[in-house]
Amino acid sequence: MTAPSDPAFPTAASDQRWDCVALGEVMLRFDPGEDRIRTARTFRVFEGGGEYNVARGLRKTFGHSATVLTALPHNELGLLAADLIMQGGVDTSHVVWRTHDGVGRTTRMGLNFTERGFGVRGALGLSDRANSAASQLRADEFDWQHIFVHEGARWLHTGGIFAALSESTAQTAIAAVCAARQAGVVVSFDLNYRASLWHAHPDANAARRVCHTIAAECDLLVADDFALATCLGIGAEAAVPRTGPMDPAPATVAAQLALRTFPQLKAVAFTLRDAYSASRNAWAGFLLTRAGLHASRERGDLDVLDRVGCGDAFLAGLIHGFLAGADVQQALDLGAAHGAWAMTTPGDNASASAEEIDALAHGAAATVRR
Repeated sequence: MTAPSDPAFPTAASDQRWDCVALGEVMLRFDPGEDRIRTARTFRVFEGGGEYNVARGLRKTFGHSATVLTALPHNELGLLAADLIMQGGVDTSHVVWRTHDGVGRTTRMGLNFTERGFGVRGALGLSDRANSAASQLRADEFDWQHIFVHEGARWLHTGGIFAALSESTAQTAIAAVCAARQAGVVVSFDLNYRASLWHAHPDANAARRVCHTIAAECDLLVADDFALATCLGIGAEAAVPRTGPMDPAPATVAAQLALRTFPQLKAVAFTLRDAYSASRNAWAGFLLTRAGLHASRERGDLDVLDRVGCGDAFLAGLIHGFLAGADVQQALDLGAAHGAWAMTTPGDNASASAEEIDALAHGAAATVRR
């Protein structure tokens, strides 16, 4: 019997219009800077969303073509979000525009207020997204054949945050991954469990039911042991004790069970951090394939400006590596470097070039460049 080898993700030829299609909600993020939300008098505005951030990183940092499947209200806030998306280089031709009733009774813009945290004060997020335009998306509002086949796509990414917004978004995510898989598009899914979202479902088992259906269509799953146990019921019975925050053993055992549960899965990715304080973390990325576990270098003393979005940046760097034909270790190192860089800049996304991330992945020091 031959030993298993690392996966070569089957990305389509470069004549596909989209290197990445992201399905998810895009919100406006209001950042009070050094202030707290409760004391702020000014906010800096960014766009962001767990699924969208991956596509934006692939486009803005690494130069890949990307489009977002989402919905926005046709009012000034929705237009602001669209303008920010376009500034990030992500295509908006598939945005579903909702009629605005003037006060947001039926549809509105999702808002996210985020404190970065500092020292002993951890980061704090407060979302205001009920009845958002994206939470009302339906599967029949997208022409999957047109997007994945006629236009052509190499990769689809979606996540558990979008799937948890409503029963209709859950069904939209399921339809998307099934259509993408049928079209030969690589599919990744970040479980990204949010209890506050899933608890609103009338079905207490919604998280496991929906996530299991989506995971069965995926090539790459993004999840640690907590997410796998909570969303998929995988790994709790085989849990091993964690010797410290950066010990990959518990997540590795759970990921191994996920690979056994879903035979089409090629890999499970996860990150680990040790938050000494809000502004100083240890950080590393991991990828388990059927050939074994790969680990990035651990950055044991990483200064953090804004940690929100670093996991999405990690995934963007990892996917970029695969799209560019890098081997597994190279792709993982790019992902970990991009995630680390994202923590040094404000907003959900890294302000970086592909050259900067490549240099960091190869151990470049933070010296002055002139």
